[in-house]
Amino acid sequence: MGAQNQSTIEQMMLAIGQQARSASRAMAKASSEQKNRALLNIATAVRRDAAKILAANAVDIKRAKTNGNDAAFIDRLTMTEKSIENMALGLVQIASLGDPVGHIGAFKKQASGILIAQMRVPLGVIGIIYESRPNVTIDAAALCLKSGNAVILRGGSEAIDSNTYLAGLIQEGLAAAQLPAEAVQVVQTTDRAAVGKMITMTEYIDVIVPRGGKSLIARLMADGRVPMIKHLDGICHTYIDEGADLDLAIRVCDNAKRNVMRHVMRWKPYWSTPRSLRMCCHLFARSIKIRVLSCGLIIKPARFWRIVVLFIWLTQAKRIGTRSIWHPSYRLRWLRI
Repeated sequence: MGAQNQSTIEQMMLAIGQQARSASRAMAKASSEQKNRALLNIATAVRRDAAKILAANAVDIKRAKTNGNDAAFIDRLTMTEKSIENMALGLVQIASLGDPVGHIGAFKKQASGILIAQMRVPLGVIGIIYESRPNVTIDAAALCLKSGNAVILRGGSEAIDSNTYLAGLIQEGLAAAQLPAEAVQVVQTTDRAAVGKMITMTEYIDVIVPRGGKSLIARLMADGRVPMIKHLDGICHTYIDEGADLDLAIRVCDNAKRNVMRHVMRWKPYWSTPRSLRMCCHLFARSIKIRVLSCGLIIKPARFWRIVVLFIWLTQAKRIGTRSIWHPSYRLRWLRI
């Protein structure tokens, strides 16, 4: 990267930071009525411009396909009429919540007789760094506005068109409620140097909230100077109850697997019925571990296939012959995967 380009990005980020700091002071003093009106204005704008949002999102999707991104990635990136309506509903729901600013918790009396209590106040300027889901732009902005904060959003480069358009709608709603439009800003460059600068702007950003994969979080932890509310490794499990609809459970687990799920928990073993066994096979074919809660057993895919082959050999050997059962194509046909 050239020195001139680096300097331009630094100047842009400093300008964003200065505007956000100024806007945060106005947001901290904003009334509940103003903040709720802004949220409802944004919801109206999102519904009004649904077709334009989809058009901007189509540009992002086309670029992702050209770049060879996989189906799971494109699924996270894709917006639909339903997801846009859900964003609008989310804004309305947040507007209906009580204002957290100024809420005082339970008092605690000290030995000296002094009463101490906690009061909720805005943090100031929040920086949120996230990846491919454009709906995070609306969700994060709404929560920050409700809590009286300004926010700088840096979404994934793959969703730049969607995020930029949504940011325009958010600023429109803020202005209509007589609040500073700069209270929500989207970093409108895909250059990673912007993130590097953002996580060191201690003068203008009070806290960074990263949402993304392990590599992103690790990088921000290593290079960041701004305090960070972060995660690194999560518990990505799905629990399936004994009476669950197995066909629905398969669809839920399959969708979760395309994102981050690695572990399924169930109270009883999956091989208790033929349908349960087929579900077990479906999960293991996708490299998902299963934990049986009733006995604490953890079954990994490789171990399961050995158990299944042994089961076939013990129960089917006389009918089909012992030599053919080891062939993978027969194993898959028998399991109906």
